[in-house]
Parts: sequence; structure tokens; C-alpha cells
Amino acid sequence: MEVQQFYYDNKIVKKFLYATIAYGVIGMAVGLLLALLFIFPNLTEGISWLSFGRLRPLHTNAVIFAFVGNAIFAGVYYSLQRLLKARMYSDFLSNLNFWGWQLVIISAVITLPLGYSSSKEYAELEWPIDIAIAIVWVAFGLNMIMTILRRRERHLYVAIWFYLGTFVTVAVLHIFNSLALPVSGLKSYSVYAGVQDALVQWWYGHNAVAFFLTTPFLGLMYYYLPKAANRPIYSYRLSIIHFWSLIFLYIWAGPHHLLYTALPEWAQNLGVVFSVMLLAPSWGGMINGLLTLRGAWDKVRTDPILKFFVVAITGYGMATFEGPMLSLKNVNAIAHYTDWIIAHVHVGALAWNGFMTFGIIYWLIPRMVKTKLYSQALANFHFWIGTLGIVLYCIPLYVAGFQQHLMWKEFTPDGMLKYGNFMDTVTAIMPMYAMRAAGGSLYLVGMIILVYNIYKTIRAGQKVEDEMAEAPALAVISKNRVKGEGWHSWLERKPIQLTVLATITILIGGIVQIVPTLVVESNIPTIESVKPYTPLELVGRDLYIREGCVGCHSQMIRPFRSEVERYGEYSKSGEYVYDHPFLWGSKRTGPDLHRVGGKYSDNWHFNHMYDPQSTSTGSIMPSYKWLFANKSMYYDDIEKKMEVLATLGAPYTEEDIAQARENIKIQGEQIAKNLETDPDYVKSYEESKKTAQARGEEFVPMSQREITALIAYLQRLGTDIKVKDAN
Repeated sequence: MEVQQFYYDNKIVKKFLYATIAYGVIGMAVGLLLALLFIFPNLTEGISWLSFGRLRPLHTNAVIFAFVGNAIFAGVYYSLQRLLKARMYSDFLSNLNFWGWQLVIISAVITLPLGYSSSKEYAELEWPIDIAIAIVWVAFGLNMIMTILRRRERHLYVAIWFYLGTFVTVAVLHIFNSLALPVSGLKSYSVYAGVQDALVQWWYGHNAVAFFLTTPFLGLMYYYLPKAANRPIYSYRLSIIHFWSLIFLYIWAGPHHLLYTALPEWAQNLGVVFSVMLLAPSWGGMINGLLTLRGAWDKVRTDPILKFFVVAITGYGMATFEGPMLSLKNVNAIAHYTDWIIAHVHVGALAWNGFMTFGIIYWLIPRMVKTKLYSQALANFHFWIGTLGIVLYCIPLYVAGFQQHLMWKEFTPDGMLKYGNFMDTVTAIMPMYAMRAAGGSLYLVGMIILVYNIYKTIRAGQKVEDEMAEAPALAVISKNRVKGEGWHSWLERKPIQLTVLATITILIGGIVQIVPTLVVESNIPTIESVKPYTPLELVGRDLYIREGCVGCHSQMIRPFRSEVERYGEYSKSGEYVYDHPFLWGSKRTGPDLHRVGGKYSDNWHFNHMYDPQSTSTGSIMPSYKWLFANKSMYYDDIEKKMEVLATLGAPYTEEDIAQARENIKIQGEQIAKNLETDPDYVKSYEESKKTAQARGEEFVPMSQREITALIAYLQRLGTDIKVKDAN
């Protein structure tokens, strides 16, 4: 039999590993800053690009796509070559994958703090970057599939099934969720509106967690855990059941993020049913991982790498138990919009993704530089301080979540809300936010320890070089099943068939849920009184998106007595038909805003945005002083915005579009006139006019400033219907 020599590409693995470590520090540092902003809301006062609303999507993107994404690529590129006994198909595609991915990340680092955001959870990047992501992802998938076709191993190992499932599903999710019509180079509107947009977004959002943060890491678990433990995977048969049931069931579960909302009831119920069923394959994977360590527990006690893996897999088990539990309507009614959800997300992120990544880094780097890890003691210290950080981060947020729920729902004996002021619930959980920041600090310290340990390991080792290997050439693979061969064993010899079957499996749930919502009008009853936004309100809505307000405020009143008492009439699906994108939110750090229109005066909103503590004692909302100085540049392309929205179904006429700037002026001047009822406002306004004149600067009338547009939008919210229209 001919034996062929070849070289594994270690350099591409090195690049992704180093990027993983660098972005880990950056992403976690931004996360710590956000935790501190809950305690010191004006820590970055006056610096727009360091405000909470703009930094939050930067943190999630940095951790998910920069830290975890680079870790996935590093782990896949190393393991795939060795499982296939083949070098990656194309060095060019490998490097396109690396440099393209880093370009996407740098684009996010620049655009998100500047306020260029689509506001969609885990998909905030604007349309040109979305296109770049698709190109880079296809390059990765093509490189992987072509390498598989040139392999020197007959069968595809379990990890590769998960890699393939990840590739096809993420591609489908990203493309369909990102469909938008551009307005300009960095502004677009989602092609979906309201309820439809919410369903598509959480079909993507839940499955981004499933197929970017879970399935690739399960593939990495199936490779690196047996390697580190020097034990075979516990059950091949269980791995088959795990893979196929997981990718089939996961895709259906997205609607459990939208329980008790305006989403059609049938879609909510489907999400609940499939979410509960997800517990079985998820725990099957956890059991398969933990039982792989049978007979190796003595090694676990001394090996920090295995410790990281054990806690990671346990965290996966906890998160995937909690997910189905949270999908139960009675539990979801407690947890949704509270800090319980933040705790749940971080159990998966910090334990499952973070600790798996740390274990892989500690295992891979010494092998690539051909030396031992610089310090086992430091790695062990990293493990313990990281574990303590997870505990101190998550447990206080679980407590905060329950306290929020109990306070939001509690009534007095005479039927009044006991805590009618939302600020009562905020001040009550401030100690938990302080503990969360302490836990995040410990976790970041652990990451810095890893950086030092890895740096010293690399300095003591050799330069990373491509590794020579040899393997017998693979003969032509028979297309037919061999006598006595199982169907799955046959499928493992057929990567194209396996990929096609996986694609069909994940498409079924999406088609059944999304298509009826898009094409069957009865799923979203229309309300005649609901009209599209005026030009000034549209500008204000775009500013609301730019500042990331949706990260702290929901626009969805659920049909609970406590919410109707606190906020007003519960939300209807027909109210959102012109919302591109939807802004329902997923966390209430502040109160719901869907019925805020007309609740407060223009002056109240003006003062609240300038100094939140002046109107709401104890508020942890930051000030937005730049809105008061800036002349809104969003007026410049208002006609184009309205044309795009008209294409998407908003009933703007040609006359409406032609009159847009005049209508902005009229509505803006009315708001400015309303503000003049406050003597303090008039005094400061006149002083600013004199200052501008003395300096020879252009004075911007209040009617043209950004704050005016934002007030217009806030005053519109929830005013399209009256209670009698909703019954």
C-alpha cells in the first residue's frame, strides 16, 4: 500500500489561537466595563462611543465571534487535518478565512461604538459586514468540504459531523436573518417587520447559540476530551443519536424566547414542545462526554486541562437543562426580562465556551511549540479563580432575577402594585450587580494568568512549524453498502450525502415555523388605526437603535395583570407592522416603553435624557448629553429611508416623501415650543445661543437637534390604538 508524506498546516492554527487569546482579554475587559457601568452609570459620561448601549453589542460580538469564533477555527483546523490525515485543501482559503474573519471583527470594533447597528441580537452588524461574514464563512466551509473529499481516512469521525452541521446551519441562519434593503453604506432596514422579524431573529438568535456556541464545541469535545484523557469516547451509538436528534430539534426552539408576546400562539407552543424535547439529546452529549473519563478520574484531580473540560461539560449540562425549563410558560413568566436570563446565558458562555477554550489552548500550545506547559500550578490557579468567578457572577444574578420577578408582580391587599415605581426594583438589586462585577473581575484575572502562562510556554518552546505526517493513500471508496455495514457507517463514508441530509434536517423546523408567519395574513391581524412613523419619528427611532436603548428597555407588554397595571394595555401583533426591525427587547434594566407615548411631557423626556437621576432618583441609566449638541445627520437621507420602507410595505406616498423635510421642521418646532414651558430650559437655551454667537459658531436650533427627534419617537410609542380598539 502506498504511503504518502504530507505536512499539517500548524501555522493557521497558531494564528487563530493567538487571535483567540487576544480577543478573549479584550472581550472580557469590555464585559467588566459594562458590569461597572451598572454600578457607576456615569463612569463614561459624555463619551458617546463608550456608552452602555453602544458597548453592549461590542461585548457580545467580541466574545461570541472574536473569542469563541477564533477558538472554533483553531480547534477545527487542528483536529480536522489529523482526523482526515490530510493537509487543508487550500492555504489560500485558510488564510482568507483568518484575515477575513479578523477584518470582520475590526469592522465591528469600529462600527458598533459609532452606533452603526441593526439592533438584532447577535446580528447587530450592518449589511456590508454581513456580506463579508457570508463570504468568509463560505470560504471556511469550502475548504473543509474539499479537505474531506481529499482525506486519507475512510470514515468521518464524530467531531466532523458536528463541524459540517455547524457550517450549513450557520450559513442558512445568517443569510435569512440578515436579509435587508440598504439605505446607505452603513444603514439598512430588515426586510421583515414586527412579529415576522421577531420570529426570524429568534430563530437565528437561539440557533446562533445552538450552532455557533454549541455544536462546534461538541465537535471539539469529541476530539480534544478523548485526546486529553487518553480514553476512547464512551459511546459511538450515543454520539449518533446525539448528533441527529440535536440538529433536528434545536432549530424548532427559537419561539421560546417570545412566549406571552404578540407571536401567534401556535408558534409559541411549537417552540415549547421542541425545547422540552431538547433536554434528551443535550444531556446525552453531556453524559457521553463525562463517561469518557471513566477510569481517568485520578488524572482529572491533577490535570488542569481535564478540570477545565469537566466543568465545561457540566456547565453545558446545566445550561441545557435550564433552557428547556425556561421554555415552560410558567417558568418563562418568572424569568423573562429579568437578570435570570443573563445568568443563564453566562453559565453557557463562561463555563461551556470559556472553559472548553481554555482547556484546548492549554492542550494545544505546548504541543505546537514542542515543550511542556510553563506552569501547571498557574493553570490550576486559573481554573479555581475562573470557577469562583463564574459562581460569583451567576448566583447573584439568579437572586436578582427572582427578586425582580417578585417585586414586579407583588400587589398590596387593596389591589395596587406594591412597587409601582420601577426604580424600587433597580435599587434593591444593586448589591447583586456589585457581586457580578467582582465575579467578572476574577474571571478576567484568570484570563490574564492564561496569557502569561502561554507567553512563557511559547518563549521556552520552538517556533511553530508545519508538521510532517504520513498515511496510506485512500483507495476509491465504494458507493454501495458493504455486507453487514450499518447505514450510518455507510453514511460516514459519504460526506456530501451526510451534509445534504443534515441540511434537510435543519431546514424542516425553520420552514414549518417561519413560512406560515410570512405568508398567512391571519397570523398578524391588521389594526386600521396603526400608521407608519412620521419622518421625525423615523429619525428618532433610528437614533434609539443607534444608542442601543433596546438593550435595556423592552417594547412588549405581556398580558399579565401586573404588566397591564404598570405599563398599560398589552401589546398587539398588528401594532408592529411598520417596525423594521422589531424592538421588543429581551431584558428590562429599565421599564417597558411600549405605552410611554404621552405618559410624560416633552420636558420630562428632555431632562431624563440629559440627567436621568434628576427625574428618576437612583436611576442607573447613563446620560446622553451628545444628543443635545448634535445636529441630526439622519435627516439627510430621510427621503431614501422612506422610499426603502415604502418598498417594504409602509404606505408612504410620493407626496409624503416629498414633504418629509417640511414635516420634520413642523413637528420639530412644535416640540421645541413645548420645551419652552420650562424656564430653566429657556435660560440654558438662550445662554447656549449667545455662546455660539460669541464664538462665531453655527447655532443649531433645538428643532434640528437629535434629542428632538428622539422625543418625537418616544411620544409616539403605543399611541396608535386605544383600549377600545384592542378589545
